[in-house]
Amino acid sequence: MRALAPLAAGAAALVAGTLFGWDSRIVDALVSPPALVRAAFVAAAVVIGARLLGLAIAGLGVAGEPGEARDVAGTVRAVRLAFLAVAAFAAAAGWILGSALPLVLALVIAGIDVVETSFLLLVVGRAANRVAEI
Repeated sequence: MRALAPLAAGAAALVAGTLFGWDSRIVDALVSPPALVRAAFVAAAVVIGARLLGLAIAGLGVAGEPGEARDVAGTVRAVRLAFLAVAAFAAAAGWILGSALPLVLALVIAGIDVVETSFLLLVVGRAANRVAEI
């Protein structure tokens, strides 16, 4: 059940973005809030993106050296964090530019990445269980 939570969150983000995207008032409010709020959004997105990127790099660093047993699930999680960092930086660019396109890209990158990596983690988990049974 715990493995399905990120999958549901990614799908919910994509559905919510699609539903809210039809209302131009909501899009305008998110893309062009007051300058101080936009600055706070940009700062938060950059800090979150930098943190996620740092965690991704650390996760990839401990994924295993050639010839050693590899932590496939850990590698998938690190790649997820890298894509979420890209999404955070795209969102920051959207608020800097006052454009909806980078924000939409951020939502698509984050939503699809979380859904995709959730499926990968489910497959890796099943494969690990099969190996443990043997």
